[in-house]
Amino acid sequence: MVFDAGSSHTALFIYKWPGNKENNTAIVSQALLCDVEGGGISSYKQNPLAAGQSLRKCLDVAKATIPAKQHGTSPVYLGATAGMRLLKLQDQAASDQILEEVRKAIQAYPFNFQGARILSGKEEGAYGWITINYLMETLIKHSFEGRWVLPKDSRVIGSMDLGGASTQISFTPSGPIRDPGTAEILQLYGKKYDLYSHSYLCYGKDQALKIAQAYLVQAGRPGTINHPCYHLGYNQTLTMGDLYNSPCVNKPTGFDPSTNLTFVGTGEPNQCSNLMLNIINVSTCSLSPDCGFNGVYQPPVNGIFFAFSAYFYTFDFLGLAPQAPLPKVTLSIESFCNKTWKTLLTEYPKTPEKYLREYCASAQYIMNVLLQGYKFNQSWDKIFFQKQVADTDIGWTLGYMLNLTNLIPSESPITVTGLQRGQWVAEVFFIAFVLFLTIVLLSVVLTLDLS
Repeated sequence: MVFDAGSSHTALFIYKWPGNKENNTAIVSQALLCDVEGGGISSYKQNPLAAGQSLRKCLDVAKATIPAKQHGTSPVYLGATAGMRLLKLQDQAASDQILEEVRKAIQAYPFNFQGARILSGKEEGAYGWITINYLMETLIKHSFEGRWVLPKDSRVIGSMDLGGASTQISFTPSGPIRDPGTAEILQLYGKKYDLYSHSYLCYGKDQALKIAQAYLVQAGRPGTINHPCYHLGYNQTLTMGDLYNSPCVNKPTGFDPSTNLTFVGTGEPNQCSNLMLNIINVSTCSLSPDCGFNGVYQPPVNGIFFAFSAYFYTFDFLGLAPQAPLPKVTLSIESFCNKTWKTLLTEYPKTPEKYLREYCASAQYIMNVLLQGYKFNQSWDKIFFQKQVADTDIGWTLGYMLNLTNLIPSESPITVTGLQRGQWVAEVFFIAFVLFLTIVLLSVVLTLDLS
């Protein structure tokens, strides 16, 4: 069991695999996904006890799902991501208290609790990369002979994760990684992978849209602010305290937290795109021209990529997943952003307002990150927007679990079927021998009948 404690929500993933194969197997499947009610655990800064209590419903589901005799041997982990990374920067005492409360809540259940901690951004990216390549069998494949073998085609798939408070990109470059701080060396199934992995803290979808609002406030007049990414006819009012409650947003000096700000939608796709380009800062980096955005080194993208989380949800809503030509994507986003708020409410009556109002801004942000930031201009057709592979959700949790439970050994592949190779050969010989005897007996019977 792995709790994904993200910035906006928490989810519990339960994985299972054949028990007779112990830790040499790689046959892992997702048995259950339980969404925890409420926000991410970092939102419980003022009430840490409630962070632990929020997990109980899903823990009860897990208790009912997993056979009682396996409760004590079923490991459970909690990994917190960018929301808690931000809170730790802002208030480490509050962060520590929340983690302590979730530990207490999980330890009250009869599972094999293995710990709760905050993942680094680079870890989050690398585990997501492992998940994708494990599910796509680019790391290891199960052969007809019942052995795990390394694929002849050694090309692996890059991963891009867009969360609420951070975004990650991880892939194997075609050349050397020039910045050691972005390198993650993985030894999987006897093979070494030099992985480039970087996490952009504060550049997840939710925080990026908040930064965009702050940029508009700074560039305009206090009070009423035109927002090109909001649809014509939509207005949003919030306090300055709500806007500047994140360490990702630069706070003006001497502002009054109770002052109201009203954002008025103008529905201008080009201006919206320019706004998003301004906040990601694609000027340069110390190892130019190998740059991502915000001054970060990034080697040229290489190979196929799977984009998941908010990448998928945004493009799936717009009818652009799993893949669409770049001209179609551009026109679809522009057409959607040009619609009035009244039109959207009519066309999507069941979509919650908090999501509907953000799809235009999110799409424009994604396009700037992918094209201007990561430089997919010439390789757009290599991106696939995916949620699942083989009925298993893409994310960091599976890769994390595989790593912590030693289900991905560093040594070379070994046989993982229930029979040893000698036994398997004997079984095949026995079956062939029985078939031969059957044919002989049938021949004898037919000969007697004819005579």
